[in-house]
Amino acid sequence: MKILVVDDEKVLVKGIKFNLESEGYQVEAGYDGEEAVELARSGSFDLIILDLMMPKIDGLQACMRIREFSNVPIIMLTAKDEVMDKVAGLDSGADDYLTKPFAIEELLARMRVAFKHSEGSNTAKKTTLQVQNLEIDTEKRMVTVDGKVVDLTKKEYELLTYLVQNKNIVLTREQILNEVWGYSYIGETNVVDVYIRYLRAKIDEAFGKKYILTIRGVGYYVKEE
Repeated sequence: MKILVVDDEKVLVKGIKFNLESEGYQVEAGYDGEEAVELARSGSFDLIILDLMMPKIDGLQACMRIREFSNVPIIMLTAKDEVMDKVAGLDSGADDYLTKPFAIEELLARMRVAFKHSEGSNTAKKTTLQVQNLEIDTEKRMVTVDGKVVDLTKKEYELLTYLVQNKNIVLTREQILNEVWGYSYIGETNVVDVYIRYLRAKIDEAFGKKYILTIRGVGYYVKEE
Protein backbone atom coordinates (compact mmCIF):
# COMPACT_ATOMS: atom_id res chain seq x y z
CA MET A 1 0.00 0.00 0.00
CA LYS A 2 1.15 3.53 -0.79
CA ILE A 3 1.07 6.21 1.94
CA LEU A 4 1.56 9.98 1.63
CA VAL A 5 3.03 11.70 4.72
CA VAL A 6 3.02 15.51 4.79
CA ASP A 7 4.39 17.55 7.71
CA ASP A 8 6.78 20.50 7.92
CA GLU A 9 8.69 18.75 10.73
CA LYS A 10 11.20 16.87 8.58
CA VAL A 11 12.54 14.80 11.47
CA LEU A 12 9.03 13.58 12.25
CA VAL A 13 8.37 12.75 8.59
CA LYS A 14 11.64 10.83 8.44
CA GLY A 15 10.67 8.82 11.54
CA ILE A 16 7.17 8.02 10.27
CA LYS A 17 8.55 7.09 6.85
CA PHE A 18 11.14 4.75 8.37
CA ASN A 19 8.59 3.00 10.60
CA LEU A 20 5.95 2.63 7.88
CA GLU A 21 8.48 1.29 5.39
CA SER A 22 9.58 -1.20 8.05
CA GLU A 23 5.95 -2.39 8.09
CA GLY A 24 6.02 -2.92 4.35
CA TYR A 25 4.31 0.29 3.21
CA GLN A 26 5.52 2.40 0.30
CA VAL A 27 5.86 5.99 1.54
CA GLU A 28 6.12 9.34 -0.23
CA ALA A 29 6.82 12.55 1.74
CA GLY A 30 5.84 16.22 1.47
CA TYR A 31 6.47 19.25 3.66
CA ASP A 32 3.75 21.88 3.11
CA GLY A 33 0.04 22.11 2.37
CA GLU A 34 0.33 23.00 -1.31
CA GLU A 35 2.70 20.08 -1.87
CA ALA A 36 0.20 17.80 -0.12
CA VAL A 37 -2.53 18.73 -2.60
CA GLU A 38 -0.27 18.37 -5.65
CA LEU A 39 1.12 15.02 -4.53
CA ALA A 40 -2.37 13.74 -3.72
CA ARG A 41 -3.59 14.84 -7.14
CA SER A 42 -0.71 13.32 -9.08
CA GLY A 43 -0.23 10.10 -7.10
CA SER A 44 -2.40 7.12 -6.31
CA PHE A 45 -2.35 6.78 -2.51
CA ASP A 46 -4.17 4.39 -0.20
CA LEU A 47 -3.96 6.80 2.77
CA ILE A 48 -2.71 10.31 3.56
CA ILE A 49 -1.19 11.41 6.87
CA LEU A 50 -1.53 15.18 6.99
CA ASP A 51 -0.30 17.72 9.56
CA LEU A 52 -2.68 20.48 10.65
CA MET A 53 -0.21 23.38 10.97
CA MET A 54 1.91 23.76 7.81
CA PRO A 55 3.37 26.53 5.61
CA LYS A 56 1.65 27.96 2.51
CA ILE A 57 -1.75 26.45 3.30
CA ASP A 58 -2.66 24.60 6.49
CA GLY A 59 -3.84 21.02 6.79
CA LEU A 60 -7.52 22.01 6.93
CA GLN A 61 -7.33 23.85 3.61
CA ALA A 62 -5.23 21.07 2.07
CA CYS A 63 -7.69 18.43 3.26
CA MET A 64 -10.68 20.30 1.80
CA ARG A 65 -8.91 20.69 -1.55
CA ILE A 66 -8.00 16.99 -1.63
CA ARG A 67 -11.62 16.11 -0.89
CA GLU A 68 -12.63 17.91 -4.08
CA PHE A 69 -11.08 15.10 -6.14
CA SER A 70 -10.36 12.18 -3.80
CA ASN A 71 -12.00 10.08 -1.07
CA VAL A 72 -8.70 8.57 0.08
CA PRO A 73 -8.62 8.09 3.89
CA ILE A 74 -6.91 11.03 5.65
CA ILE A 75 -5.48 11.01 9.17
CA MET A 76 -4.82 14.51 10.54
CA LEU A 77 -1.83 15.13 12.83
CA THR A 78 -1.65 18.08 15.22
CA ALA A 79 -0.08 19.29 18.44
CA LYS A 80 -3.48 20.65 19.50
CA ASP A 81 -5.81 18.60 21.70
CA GLU A 82 -8.93 20.77 21.81
CA VAL A 83 -12.29 19.27 20.84
CA MET A 84 -13.13 22.08 18.42
CA ASP A 85 -9.77 21.67 16.67
CA LYS A 86 -10.67 18.03 16.14
CA VAL A 87 -14.13 18.98 14.91
CA ALA A 88 -12.56 21.42 12.43
CA GLY A 89 -10.23 18.72 11.16
CA LEU A 90 -13.02 16.20 10.72
CA ASP A 91 -15.30 18.80 9.13
CA SER A 92 -12.62 19.49 6.55
CA GLY A 93 -12.93 15.87 5.43
CA ALA A 94 -10.38 14.01 7.57
CA ASP A 95 -11.31 10.49 8.65
CA ASP A 96 -9.38 10.49 11.90
CA TYR A 97 -7.32 12.74 14.16
CA LEU A 98 -4.09 11.96 16.02
CA THR A 99 -2.52 14.28 18.59
CA LYS A 100 1.26 14.68 18.81
CA PRO A 101 3.26 13.15 20.36
CA PHE A 102 2.02 9.67 19.50
CA ALA A 103 3.40 6.14 19.46
CA ILE A 104 3.90 4.56 16.05
CA GLU A 105 1.74 1.65 17.23
CA GLU A 106 -1.20 4.00 17.66
CA LEU A 107 -0.71 5.43 14.17
CA LEU A 108 -0.60 1.93 12.72
CA ALA A 109 -3.81 1.03 14.57
CA ARG A 110 -5.55 4.16 13.24
CA MET A 111 -4.39 3.29 9.74
CA ARG A 112 -5.84 -0.22 10.00
CA VAL A 113 -9.20 1.25 11.09
CA ALA A 114 -9.11 3.76 8.21
CA PHE A 115 -8.40 0.98 5.70
CA LYS A 116 -11.24 -1.10 7.15
CA HIS A 117 -13.73 1.76 6.90
CA SER A 118 -12.58 2.58 3.37
CA GLU A 119 -13.03 -1.03 2.24
CA GLY A 120 -16.44 -1.15 3.90
CA SER A 121 -17.66 2.00 2.16
CA ASN A 122 -16.38 0.75 -1.21
CA THR A 123 -18.15 -2.60 -0.92
CA ALA A 124 -21.30 -1.44 0.83
CA LYS A 125 -24.55 -2.30 -0.91
CA LYS A 126 -26.04 0.69 -2.67
CA THR A 127 -29.42 1.39 -1.18
CA THR A 128 -31.74 4.01 0.23
CA LEU A 129 -32.23 4.34 3.96
CA GLN A 130 -35.38 5.93 5.31
CA VAL A 131 -36.86 6.98 8.62
CA GLN A 132 -40.09 8.96 8.73
CA ASN A 133 -39.81 11.45 5.83
CA LEU A 134 -35.99 11.53 5.90
CA GLU A 135 -34.16 9.62 3.18
CA ILE A 136 -30.48 8.81 2.71
CA ASP A 137 -29.27 7.86 -0.77
CA THR A 138 -26.05 5.98 0.07
CA GLU A 139 -24.99 5.82 -3.57
CA LYS A 140 -25.13 9.59 -4.03
CA ARG A 141 -24.36 10.24 -0.32
CA MET A 142 -27.34 12.60 -0.31
CA VAL A 143 -29.81 13.32 2.50
CA THR A 144 -33.29 14.70 1.87
CA VAL A 145 -36.19 15.63 4.15
CA ASP A 146 -39.58 16.05 2.47
CA GLY A 147 -37.68 15.93 -0.81
CA LYS A 148 -35.42 18.86 0.15
CA VAL A 149 -31.66 18.26 0.09
CA VAL A 150 -29.86 18.75 3.42
CA ASP A 151 -26.26 19.97 3.14
CA LEU A 152 -24.13 17.88 5.52
CA THR A 153 -20.40 17.58 6.09
CA LYS A 154 -18.72 14.18 5.65
CA LYS A 155 -18.84 13.34 9.37
CA GLU A 156 -22.39 14.63 9.80
CA TYR A 157 -23.47 12.36 6.95
CA GLU A 158 -21.64 9.35 8.40
CA LEU A 159 -23.10 9.95 11.86
CA LEU A 160 -26.65 10.32 10.56
CA THR A 161 -26.27 7.23 8.36
CA TYR A 162 -25.07 5.16 11.32
CA LEU A 163 -28.01 6.32 13.45
CA VAL A 164 -30.55 5.56 10.71
CA GLN A 165 -28.99 2.17 9.97
CA ASN A 166 -29.59 1.37 13.65
CA LYS A 167 -32.95 3.11 14.06
CA ASN A 168 -34.87 2.33 17.25
CA ILE A 169 -31.61 1.19 18.88
CA VAL A 170 -30.08 3.41 21.56
CA LEU A 171 -26.39 3.85 20.72
CA THR A 172 -23.90 4.94 23.36
CA ARG A 173 -21.44 7.72 22.67
CA GLU A 174 -18.63 5.16 22.76
CA GLN A 175 -20.35 3.00 20.14
CA ILE A 176 -20.90 6.00 17.89
CA LEU A 177 -17.33 7.22 18.35
CA ASN A 178 -15.85 3.81 17.58
CA GLU A 179 -18.00 3.24 14.49
CA VAL A 180 -18.07 6.72 12.95
CA TRP A 181 -14.67 8.09 14.01
CA GLY A 182 -12.84 4.81 14.49
CA TYR A 183 -11.21 5.62 17.81
CA SER A 184 -12.11 5.71 21.49
CA TYR A 185 -10.55 7.81 24.25
CA ILE A 186 -11.82 8.58 27.72
CA GLY A 187 -13.04 12.15 27.71
CA GLU A 188 -13.31 12.36 23.91
CA THR A 189 -16.99 11.43 23.59
CA ASN A 190 -18.14 15.07 23.67
CA VAL A 191 -17.17 15.24 19.98
CA VAL A 192 -20.28 13.12 19.39
CA ASP A 193 -22.44 15.62 21.31
CA VAL A 194 -21.10 18.46 19.15
CA TYR A 195 -22.05 16.64 15.95
CA ILE A 196 -25.47 15.67 17.29
CA ARG A 197 -26.10 19.40 17.86
CA TYR A 198 -25.02 20.12 14.29
CA LEU A 199 -27.43 17.49 12.91
CA ARG A 200 -30.31 18.70 15.06
CA ALA A 201 -29.79 22.27 13.84
CA LYS A 202 -29.77 21.18 10.18
CA ILE A 203 -32.56 18.60 10.38
CA ASP A 204 -34.70 18.66 13.55
CA GLU A 205 -34.82 22.42 13.99
CA ALA A 206 -34.82 23.24 10.28
CA PHE A 207 -37.80 20.98 9.56
CA GLY A 208 -39.62 21.30 12.88
CA LYS A 209 -39.59 17.61 13.74
CA LYS A 210 -37.63 15.42 16.15
CA TYR A 211 -35.56 12.74 14.46
CA ILE A 212 -32.67 12.33 16.90
CA LEU A 213 -33.70 11.48 20.45
CA THR A 214 -31.61 11.41 23.63
CA ILE A 215 -31.61 8.87 26.43
CA ARG A 216 -29.98 10.88 29.19
CA GLY A 217 -26.80 9.32 30.47
CA VAL A 218 -26.87 6.62 27.78
CA GLY A 219 -26.78 7.95 24.20
CA TYR A 220 -28.83 8.72 21.11
CA TYR A 221 -31.18 7.04 18.66
CA VAL A 222 -33.42 7.70 15.69
CA LYS A 223 -37.00 6.53 16.13
CA GLU A 224 -39.15 5.06 13.38
CA GLU A 225 -42.77 6.10 13.86
